[in-house]
Amino acid sequence: MRRAATLRVAFLLVCAMAAVSVACGCGPVTAETPAAPPVVKIAPALDSARARPGRGLVIRATGGTLSEVAALTGGEPVPGRLDAERRVWRSDWTLKPGAEYTVAATATSPGGPATVLAGRFRTRPAQETFGLAATAPLPGETVGVGMPVILDFDRPIEDKAAVERALEVRSGHPAEGAWHWAGDTRVIYRTRRFWTPRQRVTVTAHLAGVRAADGVHGAVDSTFAFTVGRAQTSVVDTRTHRMTVERDGRTAQRMAISAGMATTREYTTTSGVHLTMDKGDPVRMISPGREKGDPGFYDLLIEHAVRISDSGEYIHAKDNVWAQGRRNVSHGCVNARPDQAAWFYASSLRGDPVTITGTSRELAWDNGWGFWQLTWERWIEGSALRAADAAGERVPPGLTPGLG
Repeated sequence: MRRAATLRVAFLLVCAMAAVSVACGCGPVTAETPAAPPVVKIAPALDSARARPGRGLVIRATGGTLSEVAALTGGEPVPGRLDAERRVWRSDWTLKPGAEYTVAATATSPGGPATVLAGRFRTRPAQETFGLAATAPLPGETVGVGMPVILDFDRPIEDKAAVERALEVRSGHPAEGAWHWAGDTRVIYRTRRFWTPRQRVTVTAHLAGVRAADGVHGAVDSTFAFTVGRAQTSVVDTRTHRMTVERDGRTAQRMAISAGMATTREYTTTSGVHLTMDKGDPVRMISPGREKGDPGFYDLLIEHAVRISDSGEYIHAKDNVWAQGRRNVSHGCVNARPDQAAWFYASSLRGDPVTITGTSRELAWDNGWGFWQLTWERWIEGSALRAADAAGERVPPGLTPGLG
């Protein structure tokens, strides 16, 4: 299908180039004044040698409507779309730096001749480039229903709105979502509600040609896909010392647990919506801020540990069944009977929600993946694109925002 589309675009371009100086649609000579042909304008201008890639490709018709538009670069069609009146065609995304584009457009008007405009232009090369340094999830990963999309860039982003507008998220079950900037090099996508389970999600960063800062443009686009697996959620009540795991709406496991002893803030388990982040068997746990020989020092290898924050909290195995279901005696983690902890370890995917209640310490939204701690209204406040739109700031045209 893709090859057929490319061949069709190439055929249209060849025809348009051959007919560029020909007036089409001539009828018999009459005494009436012939209708003026439509005017077609292409930006960047044809024959440009150093066109700006960040402005995209725009084709306009005056005095008529666009009937055919074709654009190629590197043998591939340039994605774009017509407006409702068929008078303006815009590329969906910015243009590649240092690339040649071939364009042809045909405009028609009722009772008049057609206008064909075709030619080439080249975009200026990027002085410096930026791109993705890391992503979460990993390409091909299967994740839980609370999983965010995290993009880390290899240099600071100044024009956050332009970069955000170039990010696209497509899912099998479309859902409302938004990007939230956490500093100059990280942006996070979260849906308004948990993902619908058992679907594929594709993330594309259309960065080629996007201006991140003065003289800094994206060089290439990046795409990766992941799968949302079954819906597994857990609730931990530190007051009743119980943990319940549900899978696809049914109770899968009930566990007696022991949480943080809460004698200090450090030893208090955080309450809120956590996400499972990674896991290890075993994980070495060392008391923070203490040296060997200090009171409270520990250095232990803990089995079947699933991390749920950046402040050292895990759900893990511990053979202290005398406390589980009765008392909170840990250093802040949630521990369970070894066989049940092993079950939870084996069943966990990154991005599984774990809601903890009953403590005096609230999980901070930026402690690990505590992003669900923010209300939707607060989450979208972190979108640079929404802030720019609200302020009436101009964001480069030719782009569509990425929504799930």
